[in-house]
Amino acid sequence: MKIALVFLFIAPFAISSRTNKDYSSFDSAPPEPNSRFAMLDDVRILANGLLQLGHGLKDFVHKTKGQMNDIFQKLNIFDKSFYELSLQTNEIKVEEEELRKTTSRLQANNEEIRNISLELNSKIEDLLQDKIQLQEKVGGLEEKVIKLVHIQPEVQEPKEMTSLKNFVQQQDNHIRQLLKVVQEQHAQLDKQHNQIKELEEKLSNTSFQENTESSLSLKQTEPKIIPLPSHNSTAPVQEFNGVATDCTALYKRGERTSGIYSIKPNGSEAFNVYCEMKSDSSWTVIQNRVDGSLDFNQTWESYANGFGDLKGEFWLGLAKLYSIANQADYILRIELKDWKDNKRYVEYTFTLGSPETDYTLHLSEISANIPNALPEQTKLRFSLMDHDNATKRDFNCPERYSGGWWHRACGETNLNGKYIKPRSEGKLERRRGIYWKPPKGRFYLIKSTKLMIHPTDLESFE
Repeated sequence: MKIALVFLFIAPFAISSRTNKDYSSFDSAPPEPNSRFAMLDDVRILANGLLQLGHGLKDFVHKTKGQMNDIFQKLNIFDKSFYELSLQTNEIKVEEEELRKTTSRLQANNEEIRNISLELNSKIEDLLQDKIQLQEKVGGLEEKVIKLVHIQPEVQEPKEMTSLKNFVQQQDNHIRQLLKVVQEQHAQLDKQHNQIKELEEKLSNTSFQENTESSLSLKQTEPKIIPLPSHNSTAPVQEFNGVATDCTALYKRGERTSGIYSIKPNGSEAFNVYCEMKSDSSWTVIQNRVDGSLDFNQTWESYANGFGDLKGEFWLGLAKLYSIANQADYILRIELKDWKDNKRYVEYTFTLGSPETDYTLHLSEISANIPNALPEQTKLRFSLMDHDNATKRDFNCPERYSGGWWHRACGETNLNGKYIKPRSEGKLERRRGIYWKPPKGRFYLIKSTKLMIHPTDLESFE
């Protein structure tokens, strides 16, 4: 390009110089015709060169325009990505500020609870000392009373002795109440410590990656154990015509290896299940999701009969689950793992309705180390895109969020949703995945889930 420009700049001077030279050599005579023809040839050659140079410049300009258009398109894409990243960054900053405020409040509450606990401990120590002294006095008085009874059996108990016993009894009751209050305060204090620890860890790990936004950092809470409800209608699960009626019966028989077994619940045909053998019991697995290799967006018939591979991802089937759970009172255990491989669980006692009720589920939590996200003490109908009876809304929950589940309202926890890995864009897209959502909080994506059941009456299997 530079050579061509130099050529264009020098060529006119070269022609002019040659012309001047020719005329200067013959000041007195006009140029010969041959010289004129030579000049015309030079001009023609120069014109051809300029024409070729013009075509080259034209091609170069077109090529440059195409390259500039590509650069502009890449710049537009970069601007759009930068804008989206800025929005995500602002959201993370807002959440971080909220977490800091929550941490400050929890720390203040923690300090108050600690002070109350110290005061209660001090009062309890004083009361215990008083109790010991009173017991010593009462013991001495009892010895004296026994001696008096032996000497004068007919003498009635002094009023002072009766009032003293009443006072000691009141002190004992008061001490028991204080001990109960202290235990509750200690439990609340431990819970506050765990919440603060979780929040501090979450704040320290906050980054500009969307993976932080989508992982399941469920709050670690103290496992709460609620006594199992007693039902008069509970019947121990036994073997039926030599075939085990569930995995617990197999465990009683001596099986200790997890795997696929054939069972035959009462009043049902035999079918295969996956039994997970633990150290103290066995669980019948009804759902397993690990890597998203199986599509859970199935029809009502598939959810009723079951689908998938028992060696991998599968759904056992509502009809099979009903045949097992209808034999006795059962516990439902849900095991969860987030994308940071944190493991959590929750256990419920449950009842499952017949097919005529769309397999209505009724839950009551008994044990957990995560906040509960499934409605309790209410009837939850199993809902699907082609069989939606869960809500009386203008839209269909399964159609909007994919997969069949026990819905009470759209937007609640769905462990049969579309399997989506982190970095999914858009809030609606995140709600289409497998998520766990407590009543207060955000949607959290889950990496793997497992649903299992076993009878509440385990004494029959010892």
